[in-house]
Amino acid sequence: GGTSGLSIGHVSPEAASGGVIALVEDGDIISIDITTRAMTLEVSDEVLETRRQALLDAGGYRPRDRERVVSPALRAYAVMAQSADKGAVRDVSVVERAMQAADERESVLS
Repeated sequence: GGTSGLSIGHVSPEAASGGVIALVEDGDIISIDITTRAMTLEVSDEVLETRRQALLDAGGYRPRDRERVVSPALRAYAVMAQSADKGAVRDVSVVERAMQAADERESVLS
């Protein structure tokens, strides 16, 4: 890419999937160890558990709704696309499982 030096990316997928990054609040200290490629949130386990429970009590992480046009092709891609923390690849088995479930529902109804 177009950067030199330290660059940290793809942290929002972890936040969306409920990882520790979802629990970061303004003012928290995050330690970065370049040699081990590790990031550590310098907050106690007790505080993190309290934050996690508050997030769950509020219904978990939900992105803000926004008005936008999403094409059928993009909707189809979104069904198969995996998060960057899982390799950012398409998982066609999602479609196969959905088709199998639809077939099973059809056989139950007939």
